Amino acid sequence: MSLDGRPGDRLEGPLPVTGNGVVLEDSNRPALAPMSSQRLRLIPNKDHNPDNYDDMELDFSPSIFTSLERFLPPSMLGMPRHDKVKFMTEILLKYLPHGERNRVQKHRDYRQKIISNYQVENFEKWVNEAKFRIMRPNTMNKYGAVLDDFGLETMLDKLMENFIRPISKVFFAEVGGSTLDSHHGFVVEYGEDRDADLGFHVDDSEVTLNVCLGKQFSGGELFFRGTRCDKHVNSGSHSEEIFDYSHVPGCAVLHRGRHRHGARATTSGHRINLLLWCRSSVFREMKKYQKDFSSWCGECLREKKERQCISIRATKRELLRREGESTA
Repeated sequence: MSLDGRPGDRLEGPLPVTGNGVVLEDSNRPALAPMSSQRLRLIPNKDHNPDNYDDMELDFSPSIFTSLERFLPPSMLGMPRHDKVKFMTEILLKYLPHGERNRVQKHRDYRQKIISNYQVENFEKWVNEAKFRIMRPNTMNKYGAVLDDFGLETMLDKLMENFIRPISKVFFAEVGGSTLDSHHGFVVEYGEDRDADLGFHVDDSEVTLNVCLGKQFSGGELFFRGTRCDKHVNSGSHSEEIFDYSHVPGCAVLHRGRHRHGARATTSGHRINLLLWCRSSVFREMKKYQKDFSSWCGECLREKKERQCISIRATKRELLRREGESTA
């Protein structure tokens, strides 16, 4: 795929392109200035380990740049991220309608406006000035506030009903994702003069939404170590259950409440997160009468598979014994 060599060399309006992204010449247009010879590869370089672009301000999703990087020409793979982003952005903009570009920019500006106008800071300031006492989010966090305390209960209900529950119905049906009917919403703060980290635990929820509101910080990664029932909550983790997640302001993670996790120390800056613990009274009532949680507890599933293997081996031995007796 070709790119213009310099911004000043471009004509007004886009050039026609083929299906593989090669710009076509138009005999009715004036001659163009020499263009860059850099082209995307037709076949991705699967051996190349692309950069991570999550921490950059981009016009497109960071995952798009990570995927597209494998198609870059060999001479560009070792270049700084900024140069690669510029190259890939110019390519992507050729295919993005102007109206869609404006929509993406407005969405980014709106998200930043929400993050920058952090209402909890004003609420805490008012509480301190009025010398009121407020309920802290939970027993693990000393800093933050319960969002229902200043009028957000209805809004959070709508968030759960219209967005979280439909998603959870698909991905977390085995833990009551389709019957979520109550919530506990709060914000927590980490950093200097705040909580530093959060120990290994499970949430008092069926499904948890965790949204990073900012601000500038380093550290604070979430580490997940497998979903467990009450009986196995302190059991060990297996390699396939180990997963780390780095917070990005404006982005969220949705996970099972029983998915064991913790937060590493926020080493600098100030990190603020909104959490919504979504609960299902139906699931909690049904759980009282269940003994097998292998549909969502990793350790229950491992034990069930182990019992099945033992049973199969015993059945096989019995069949072989009977076969031996019949031929004797």
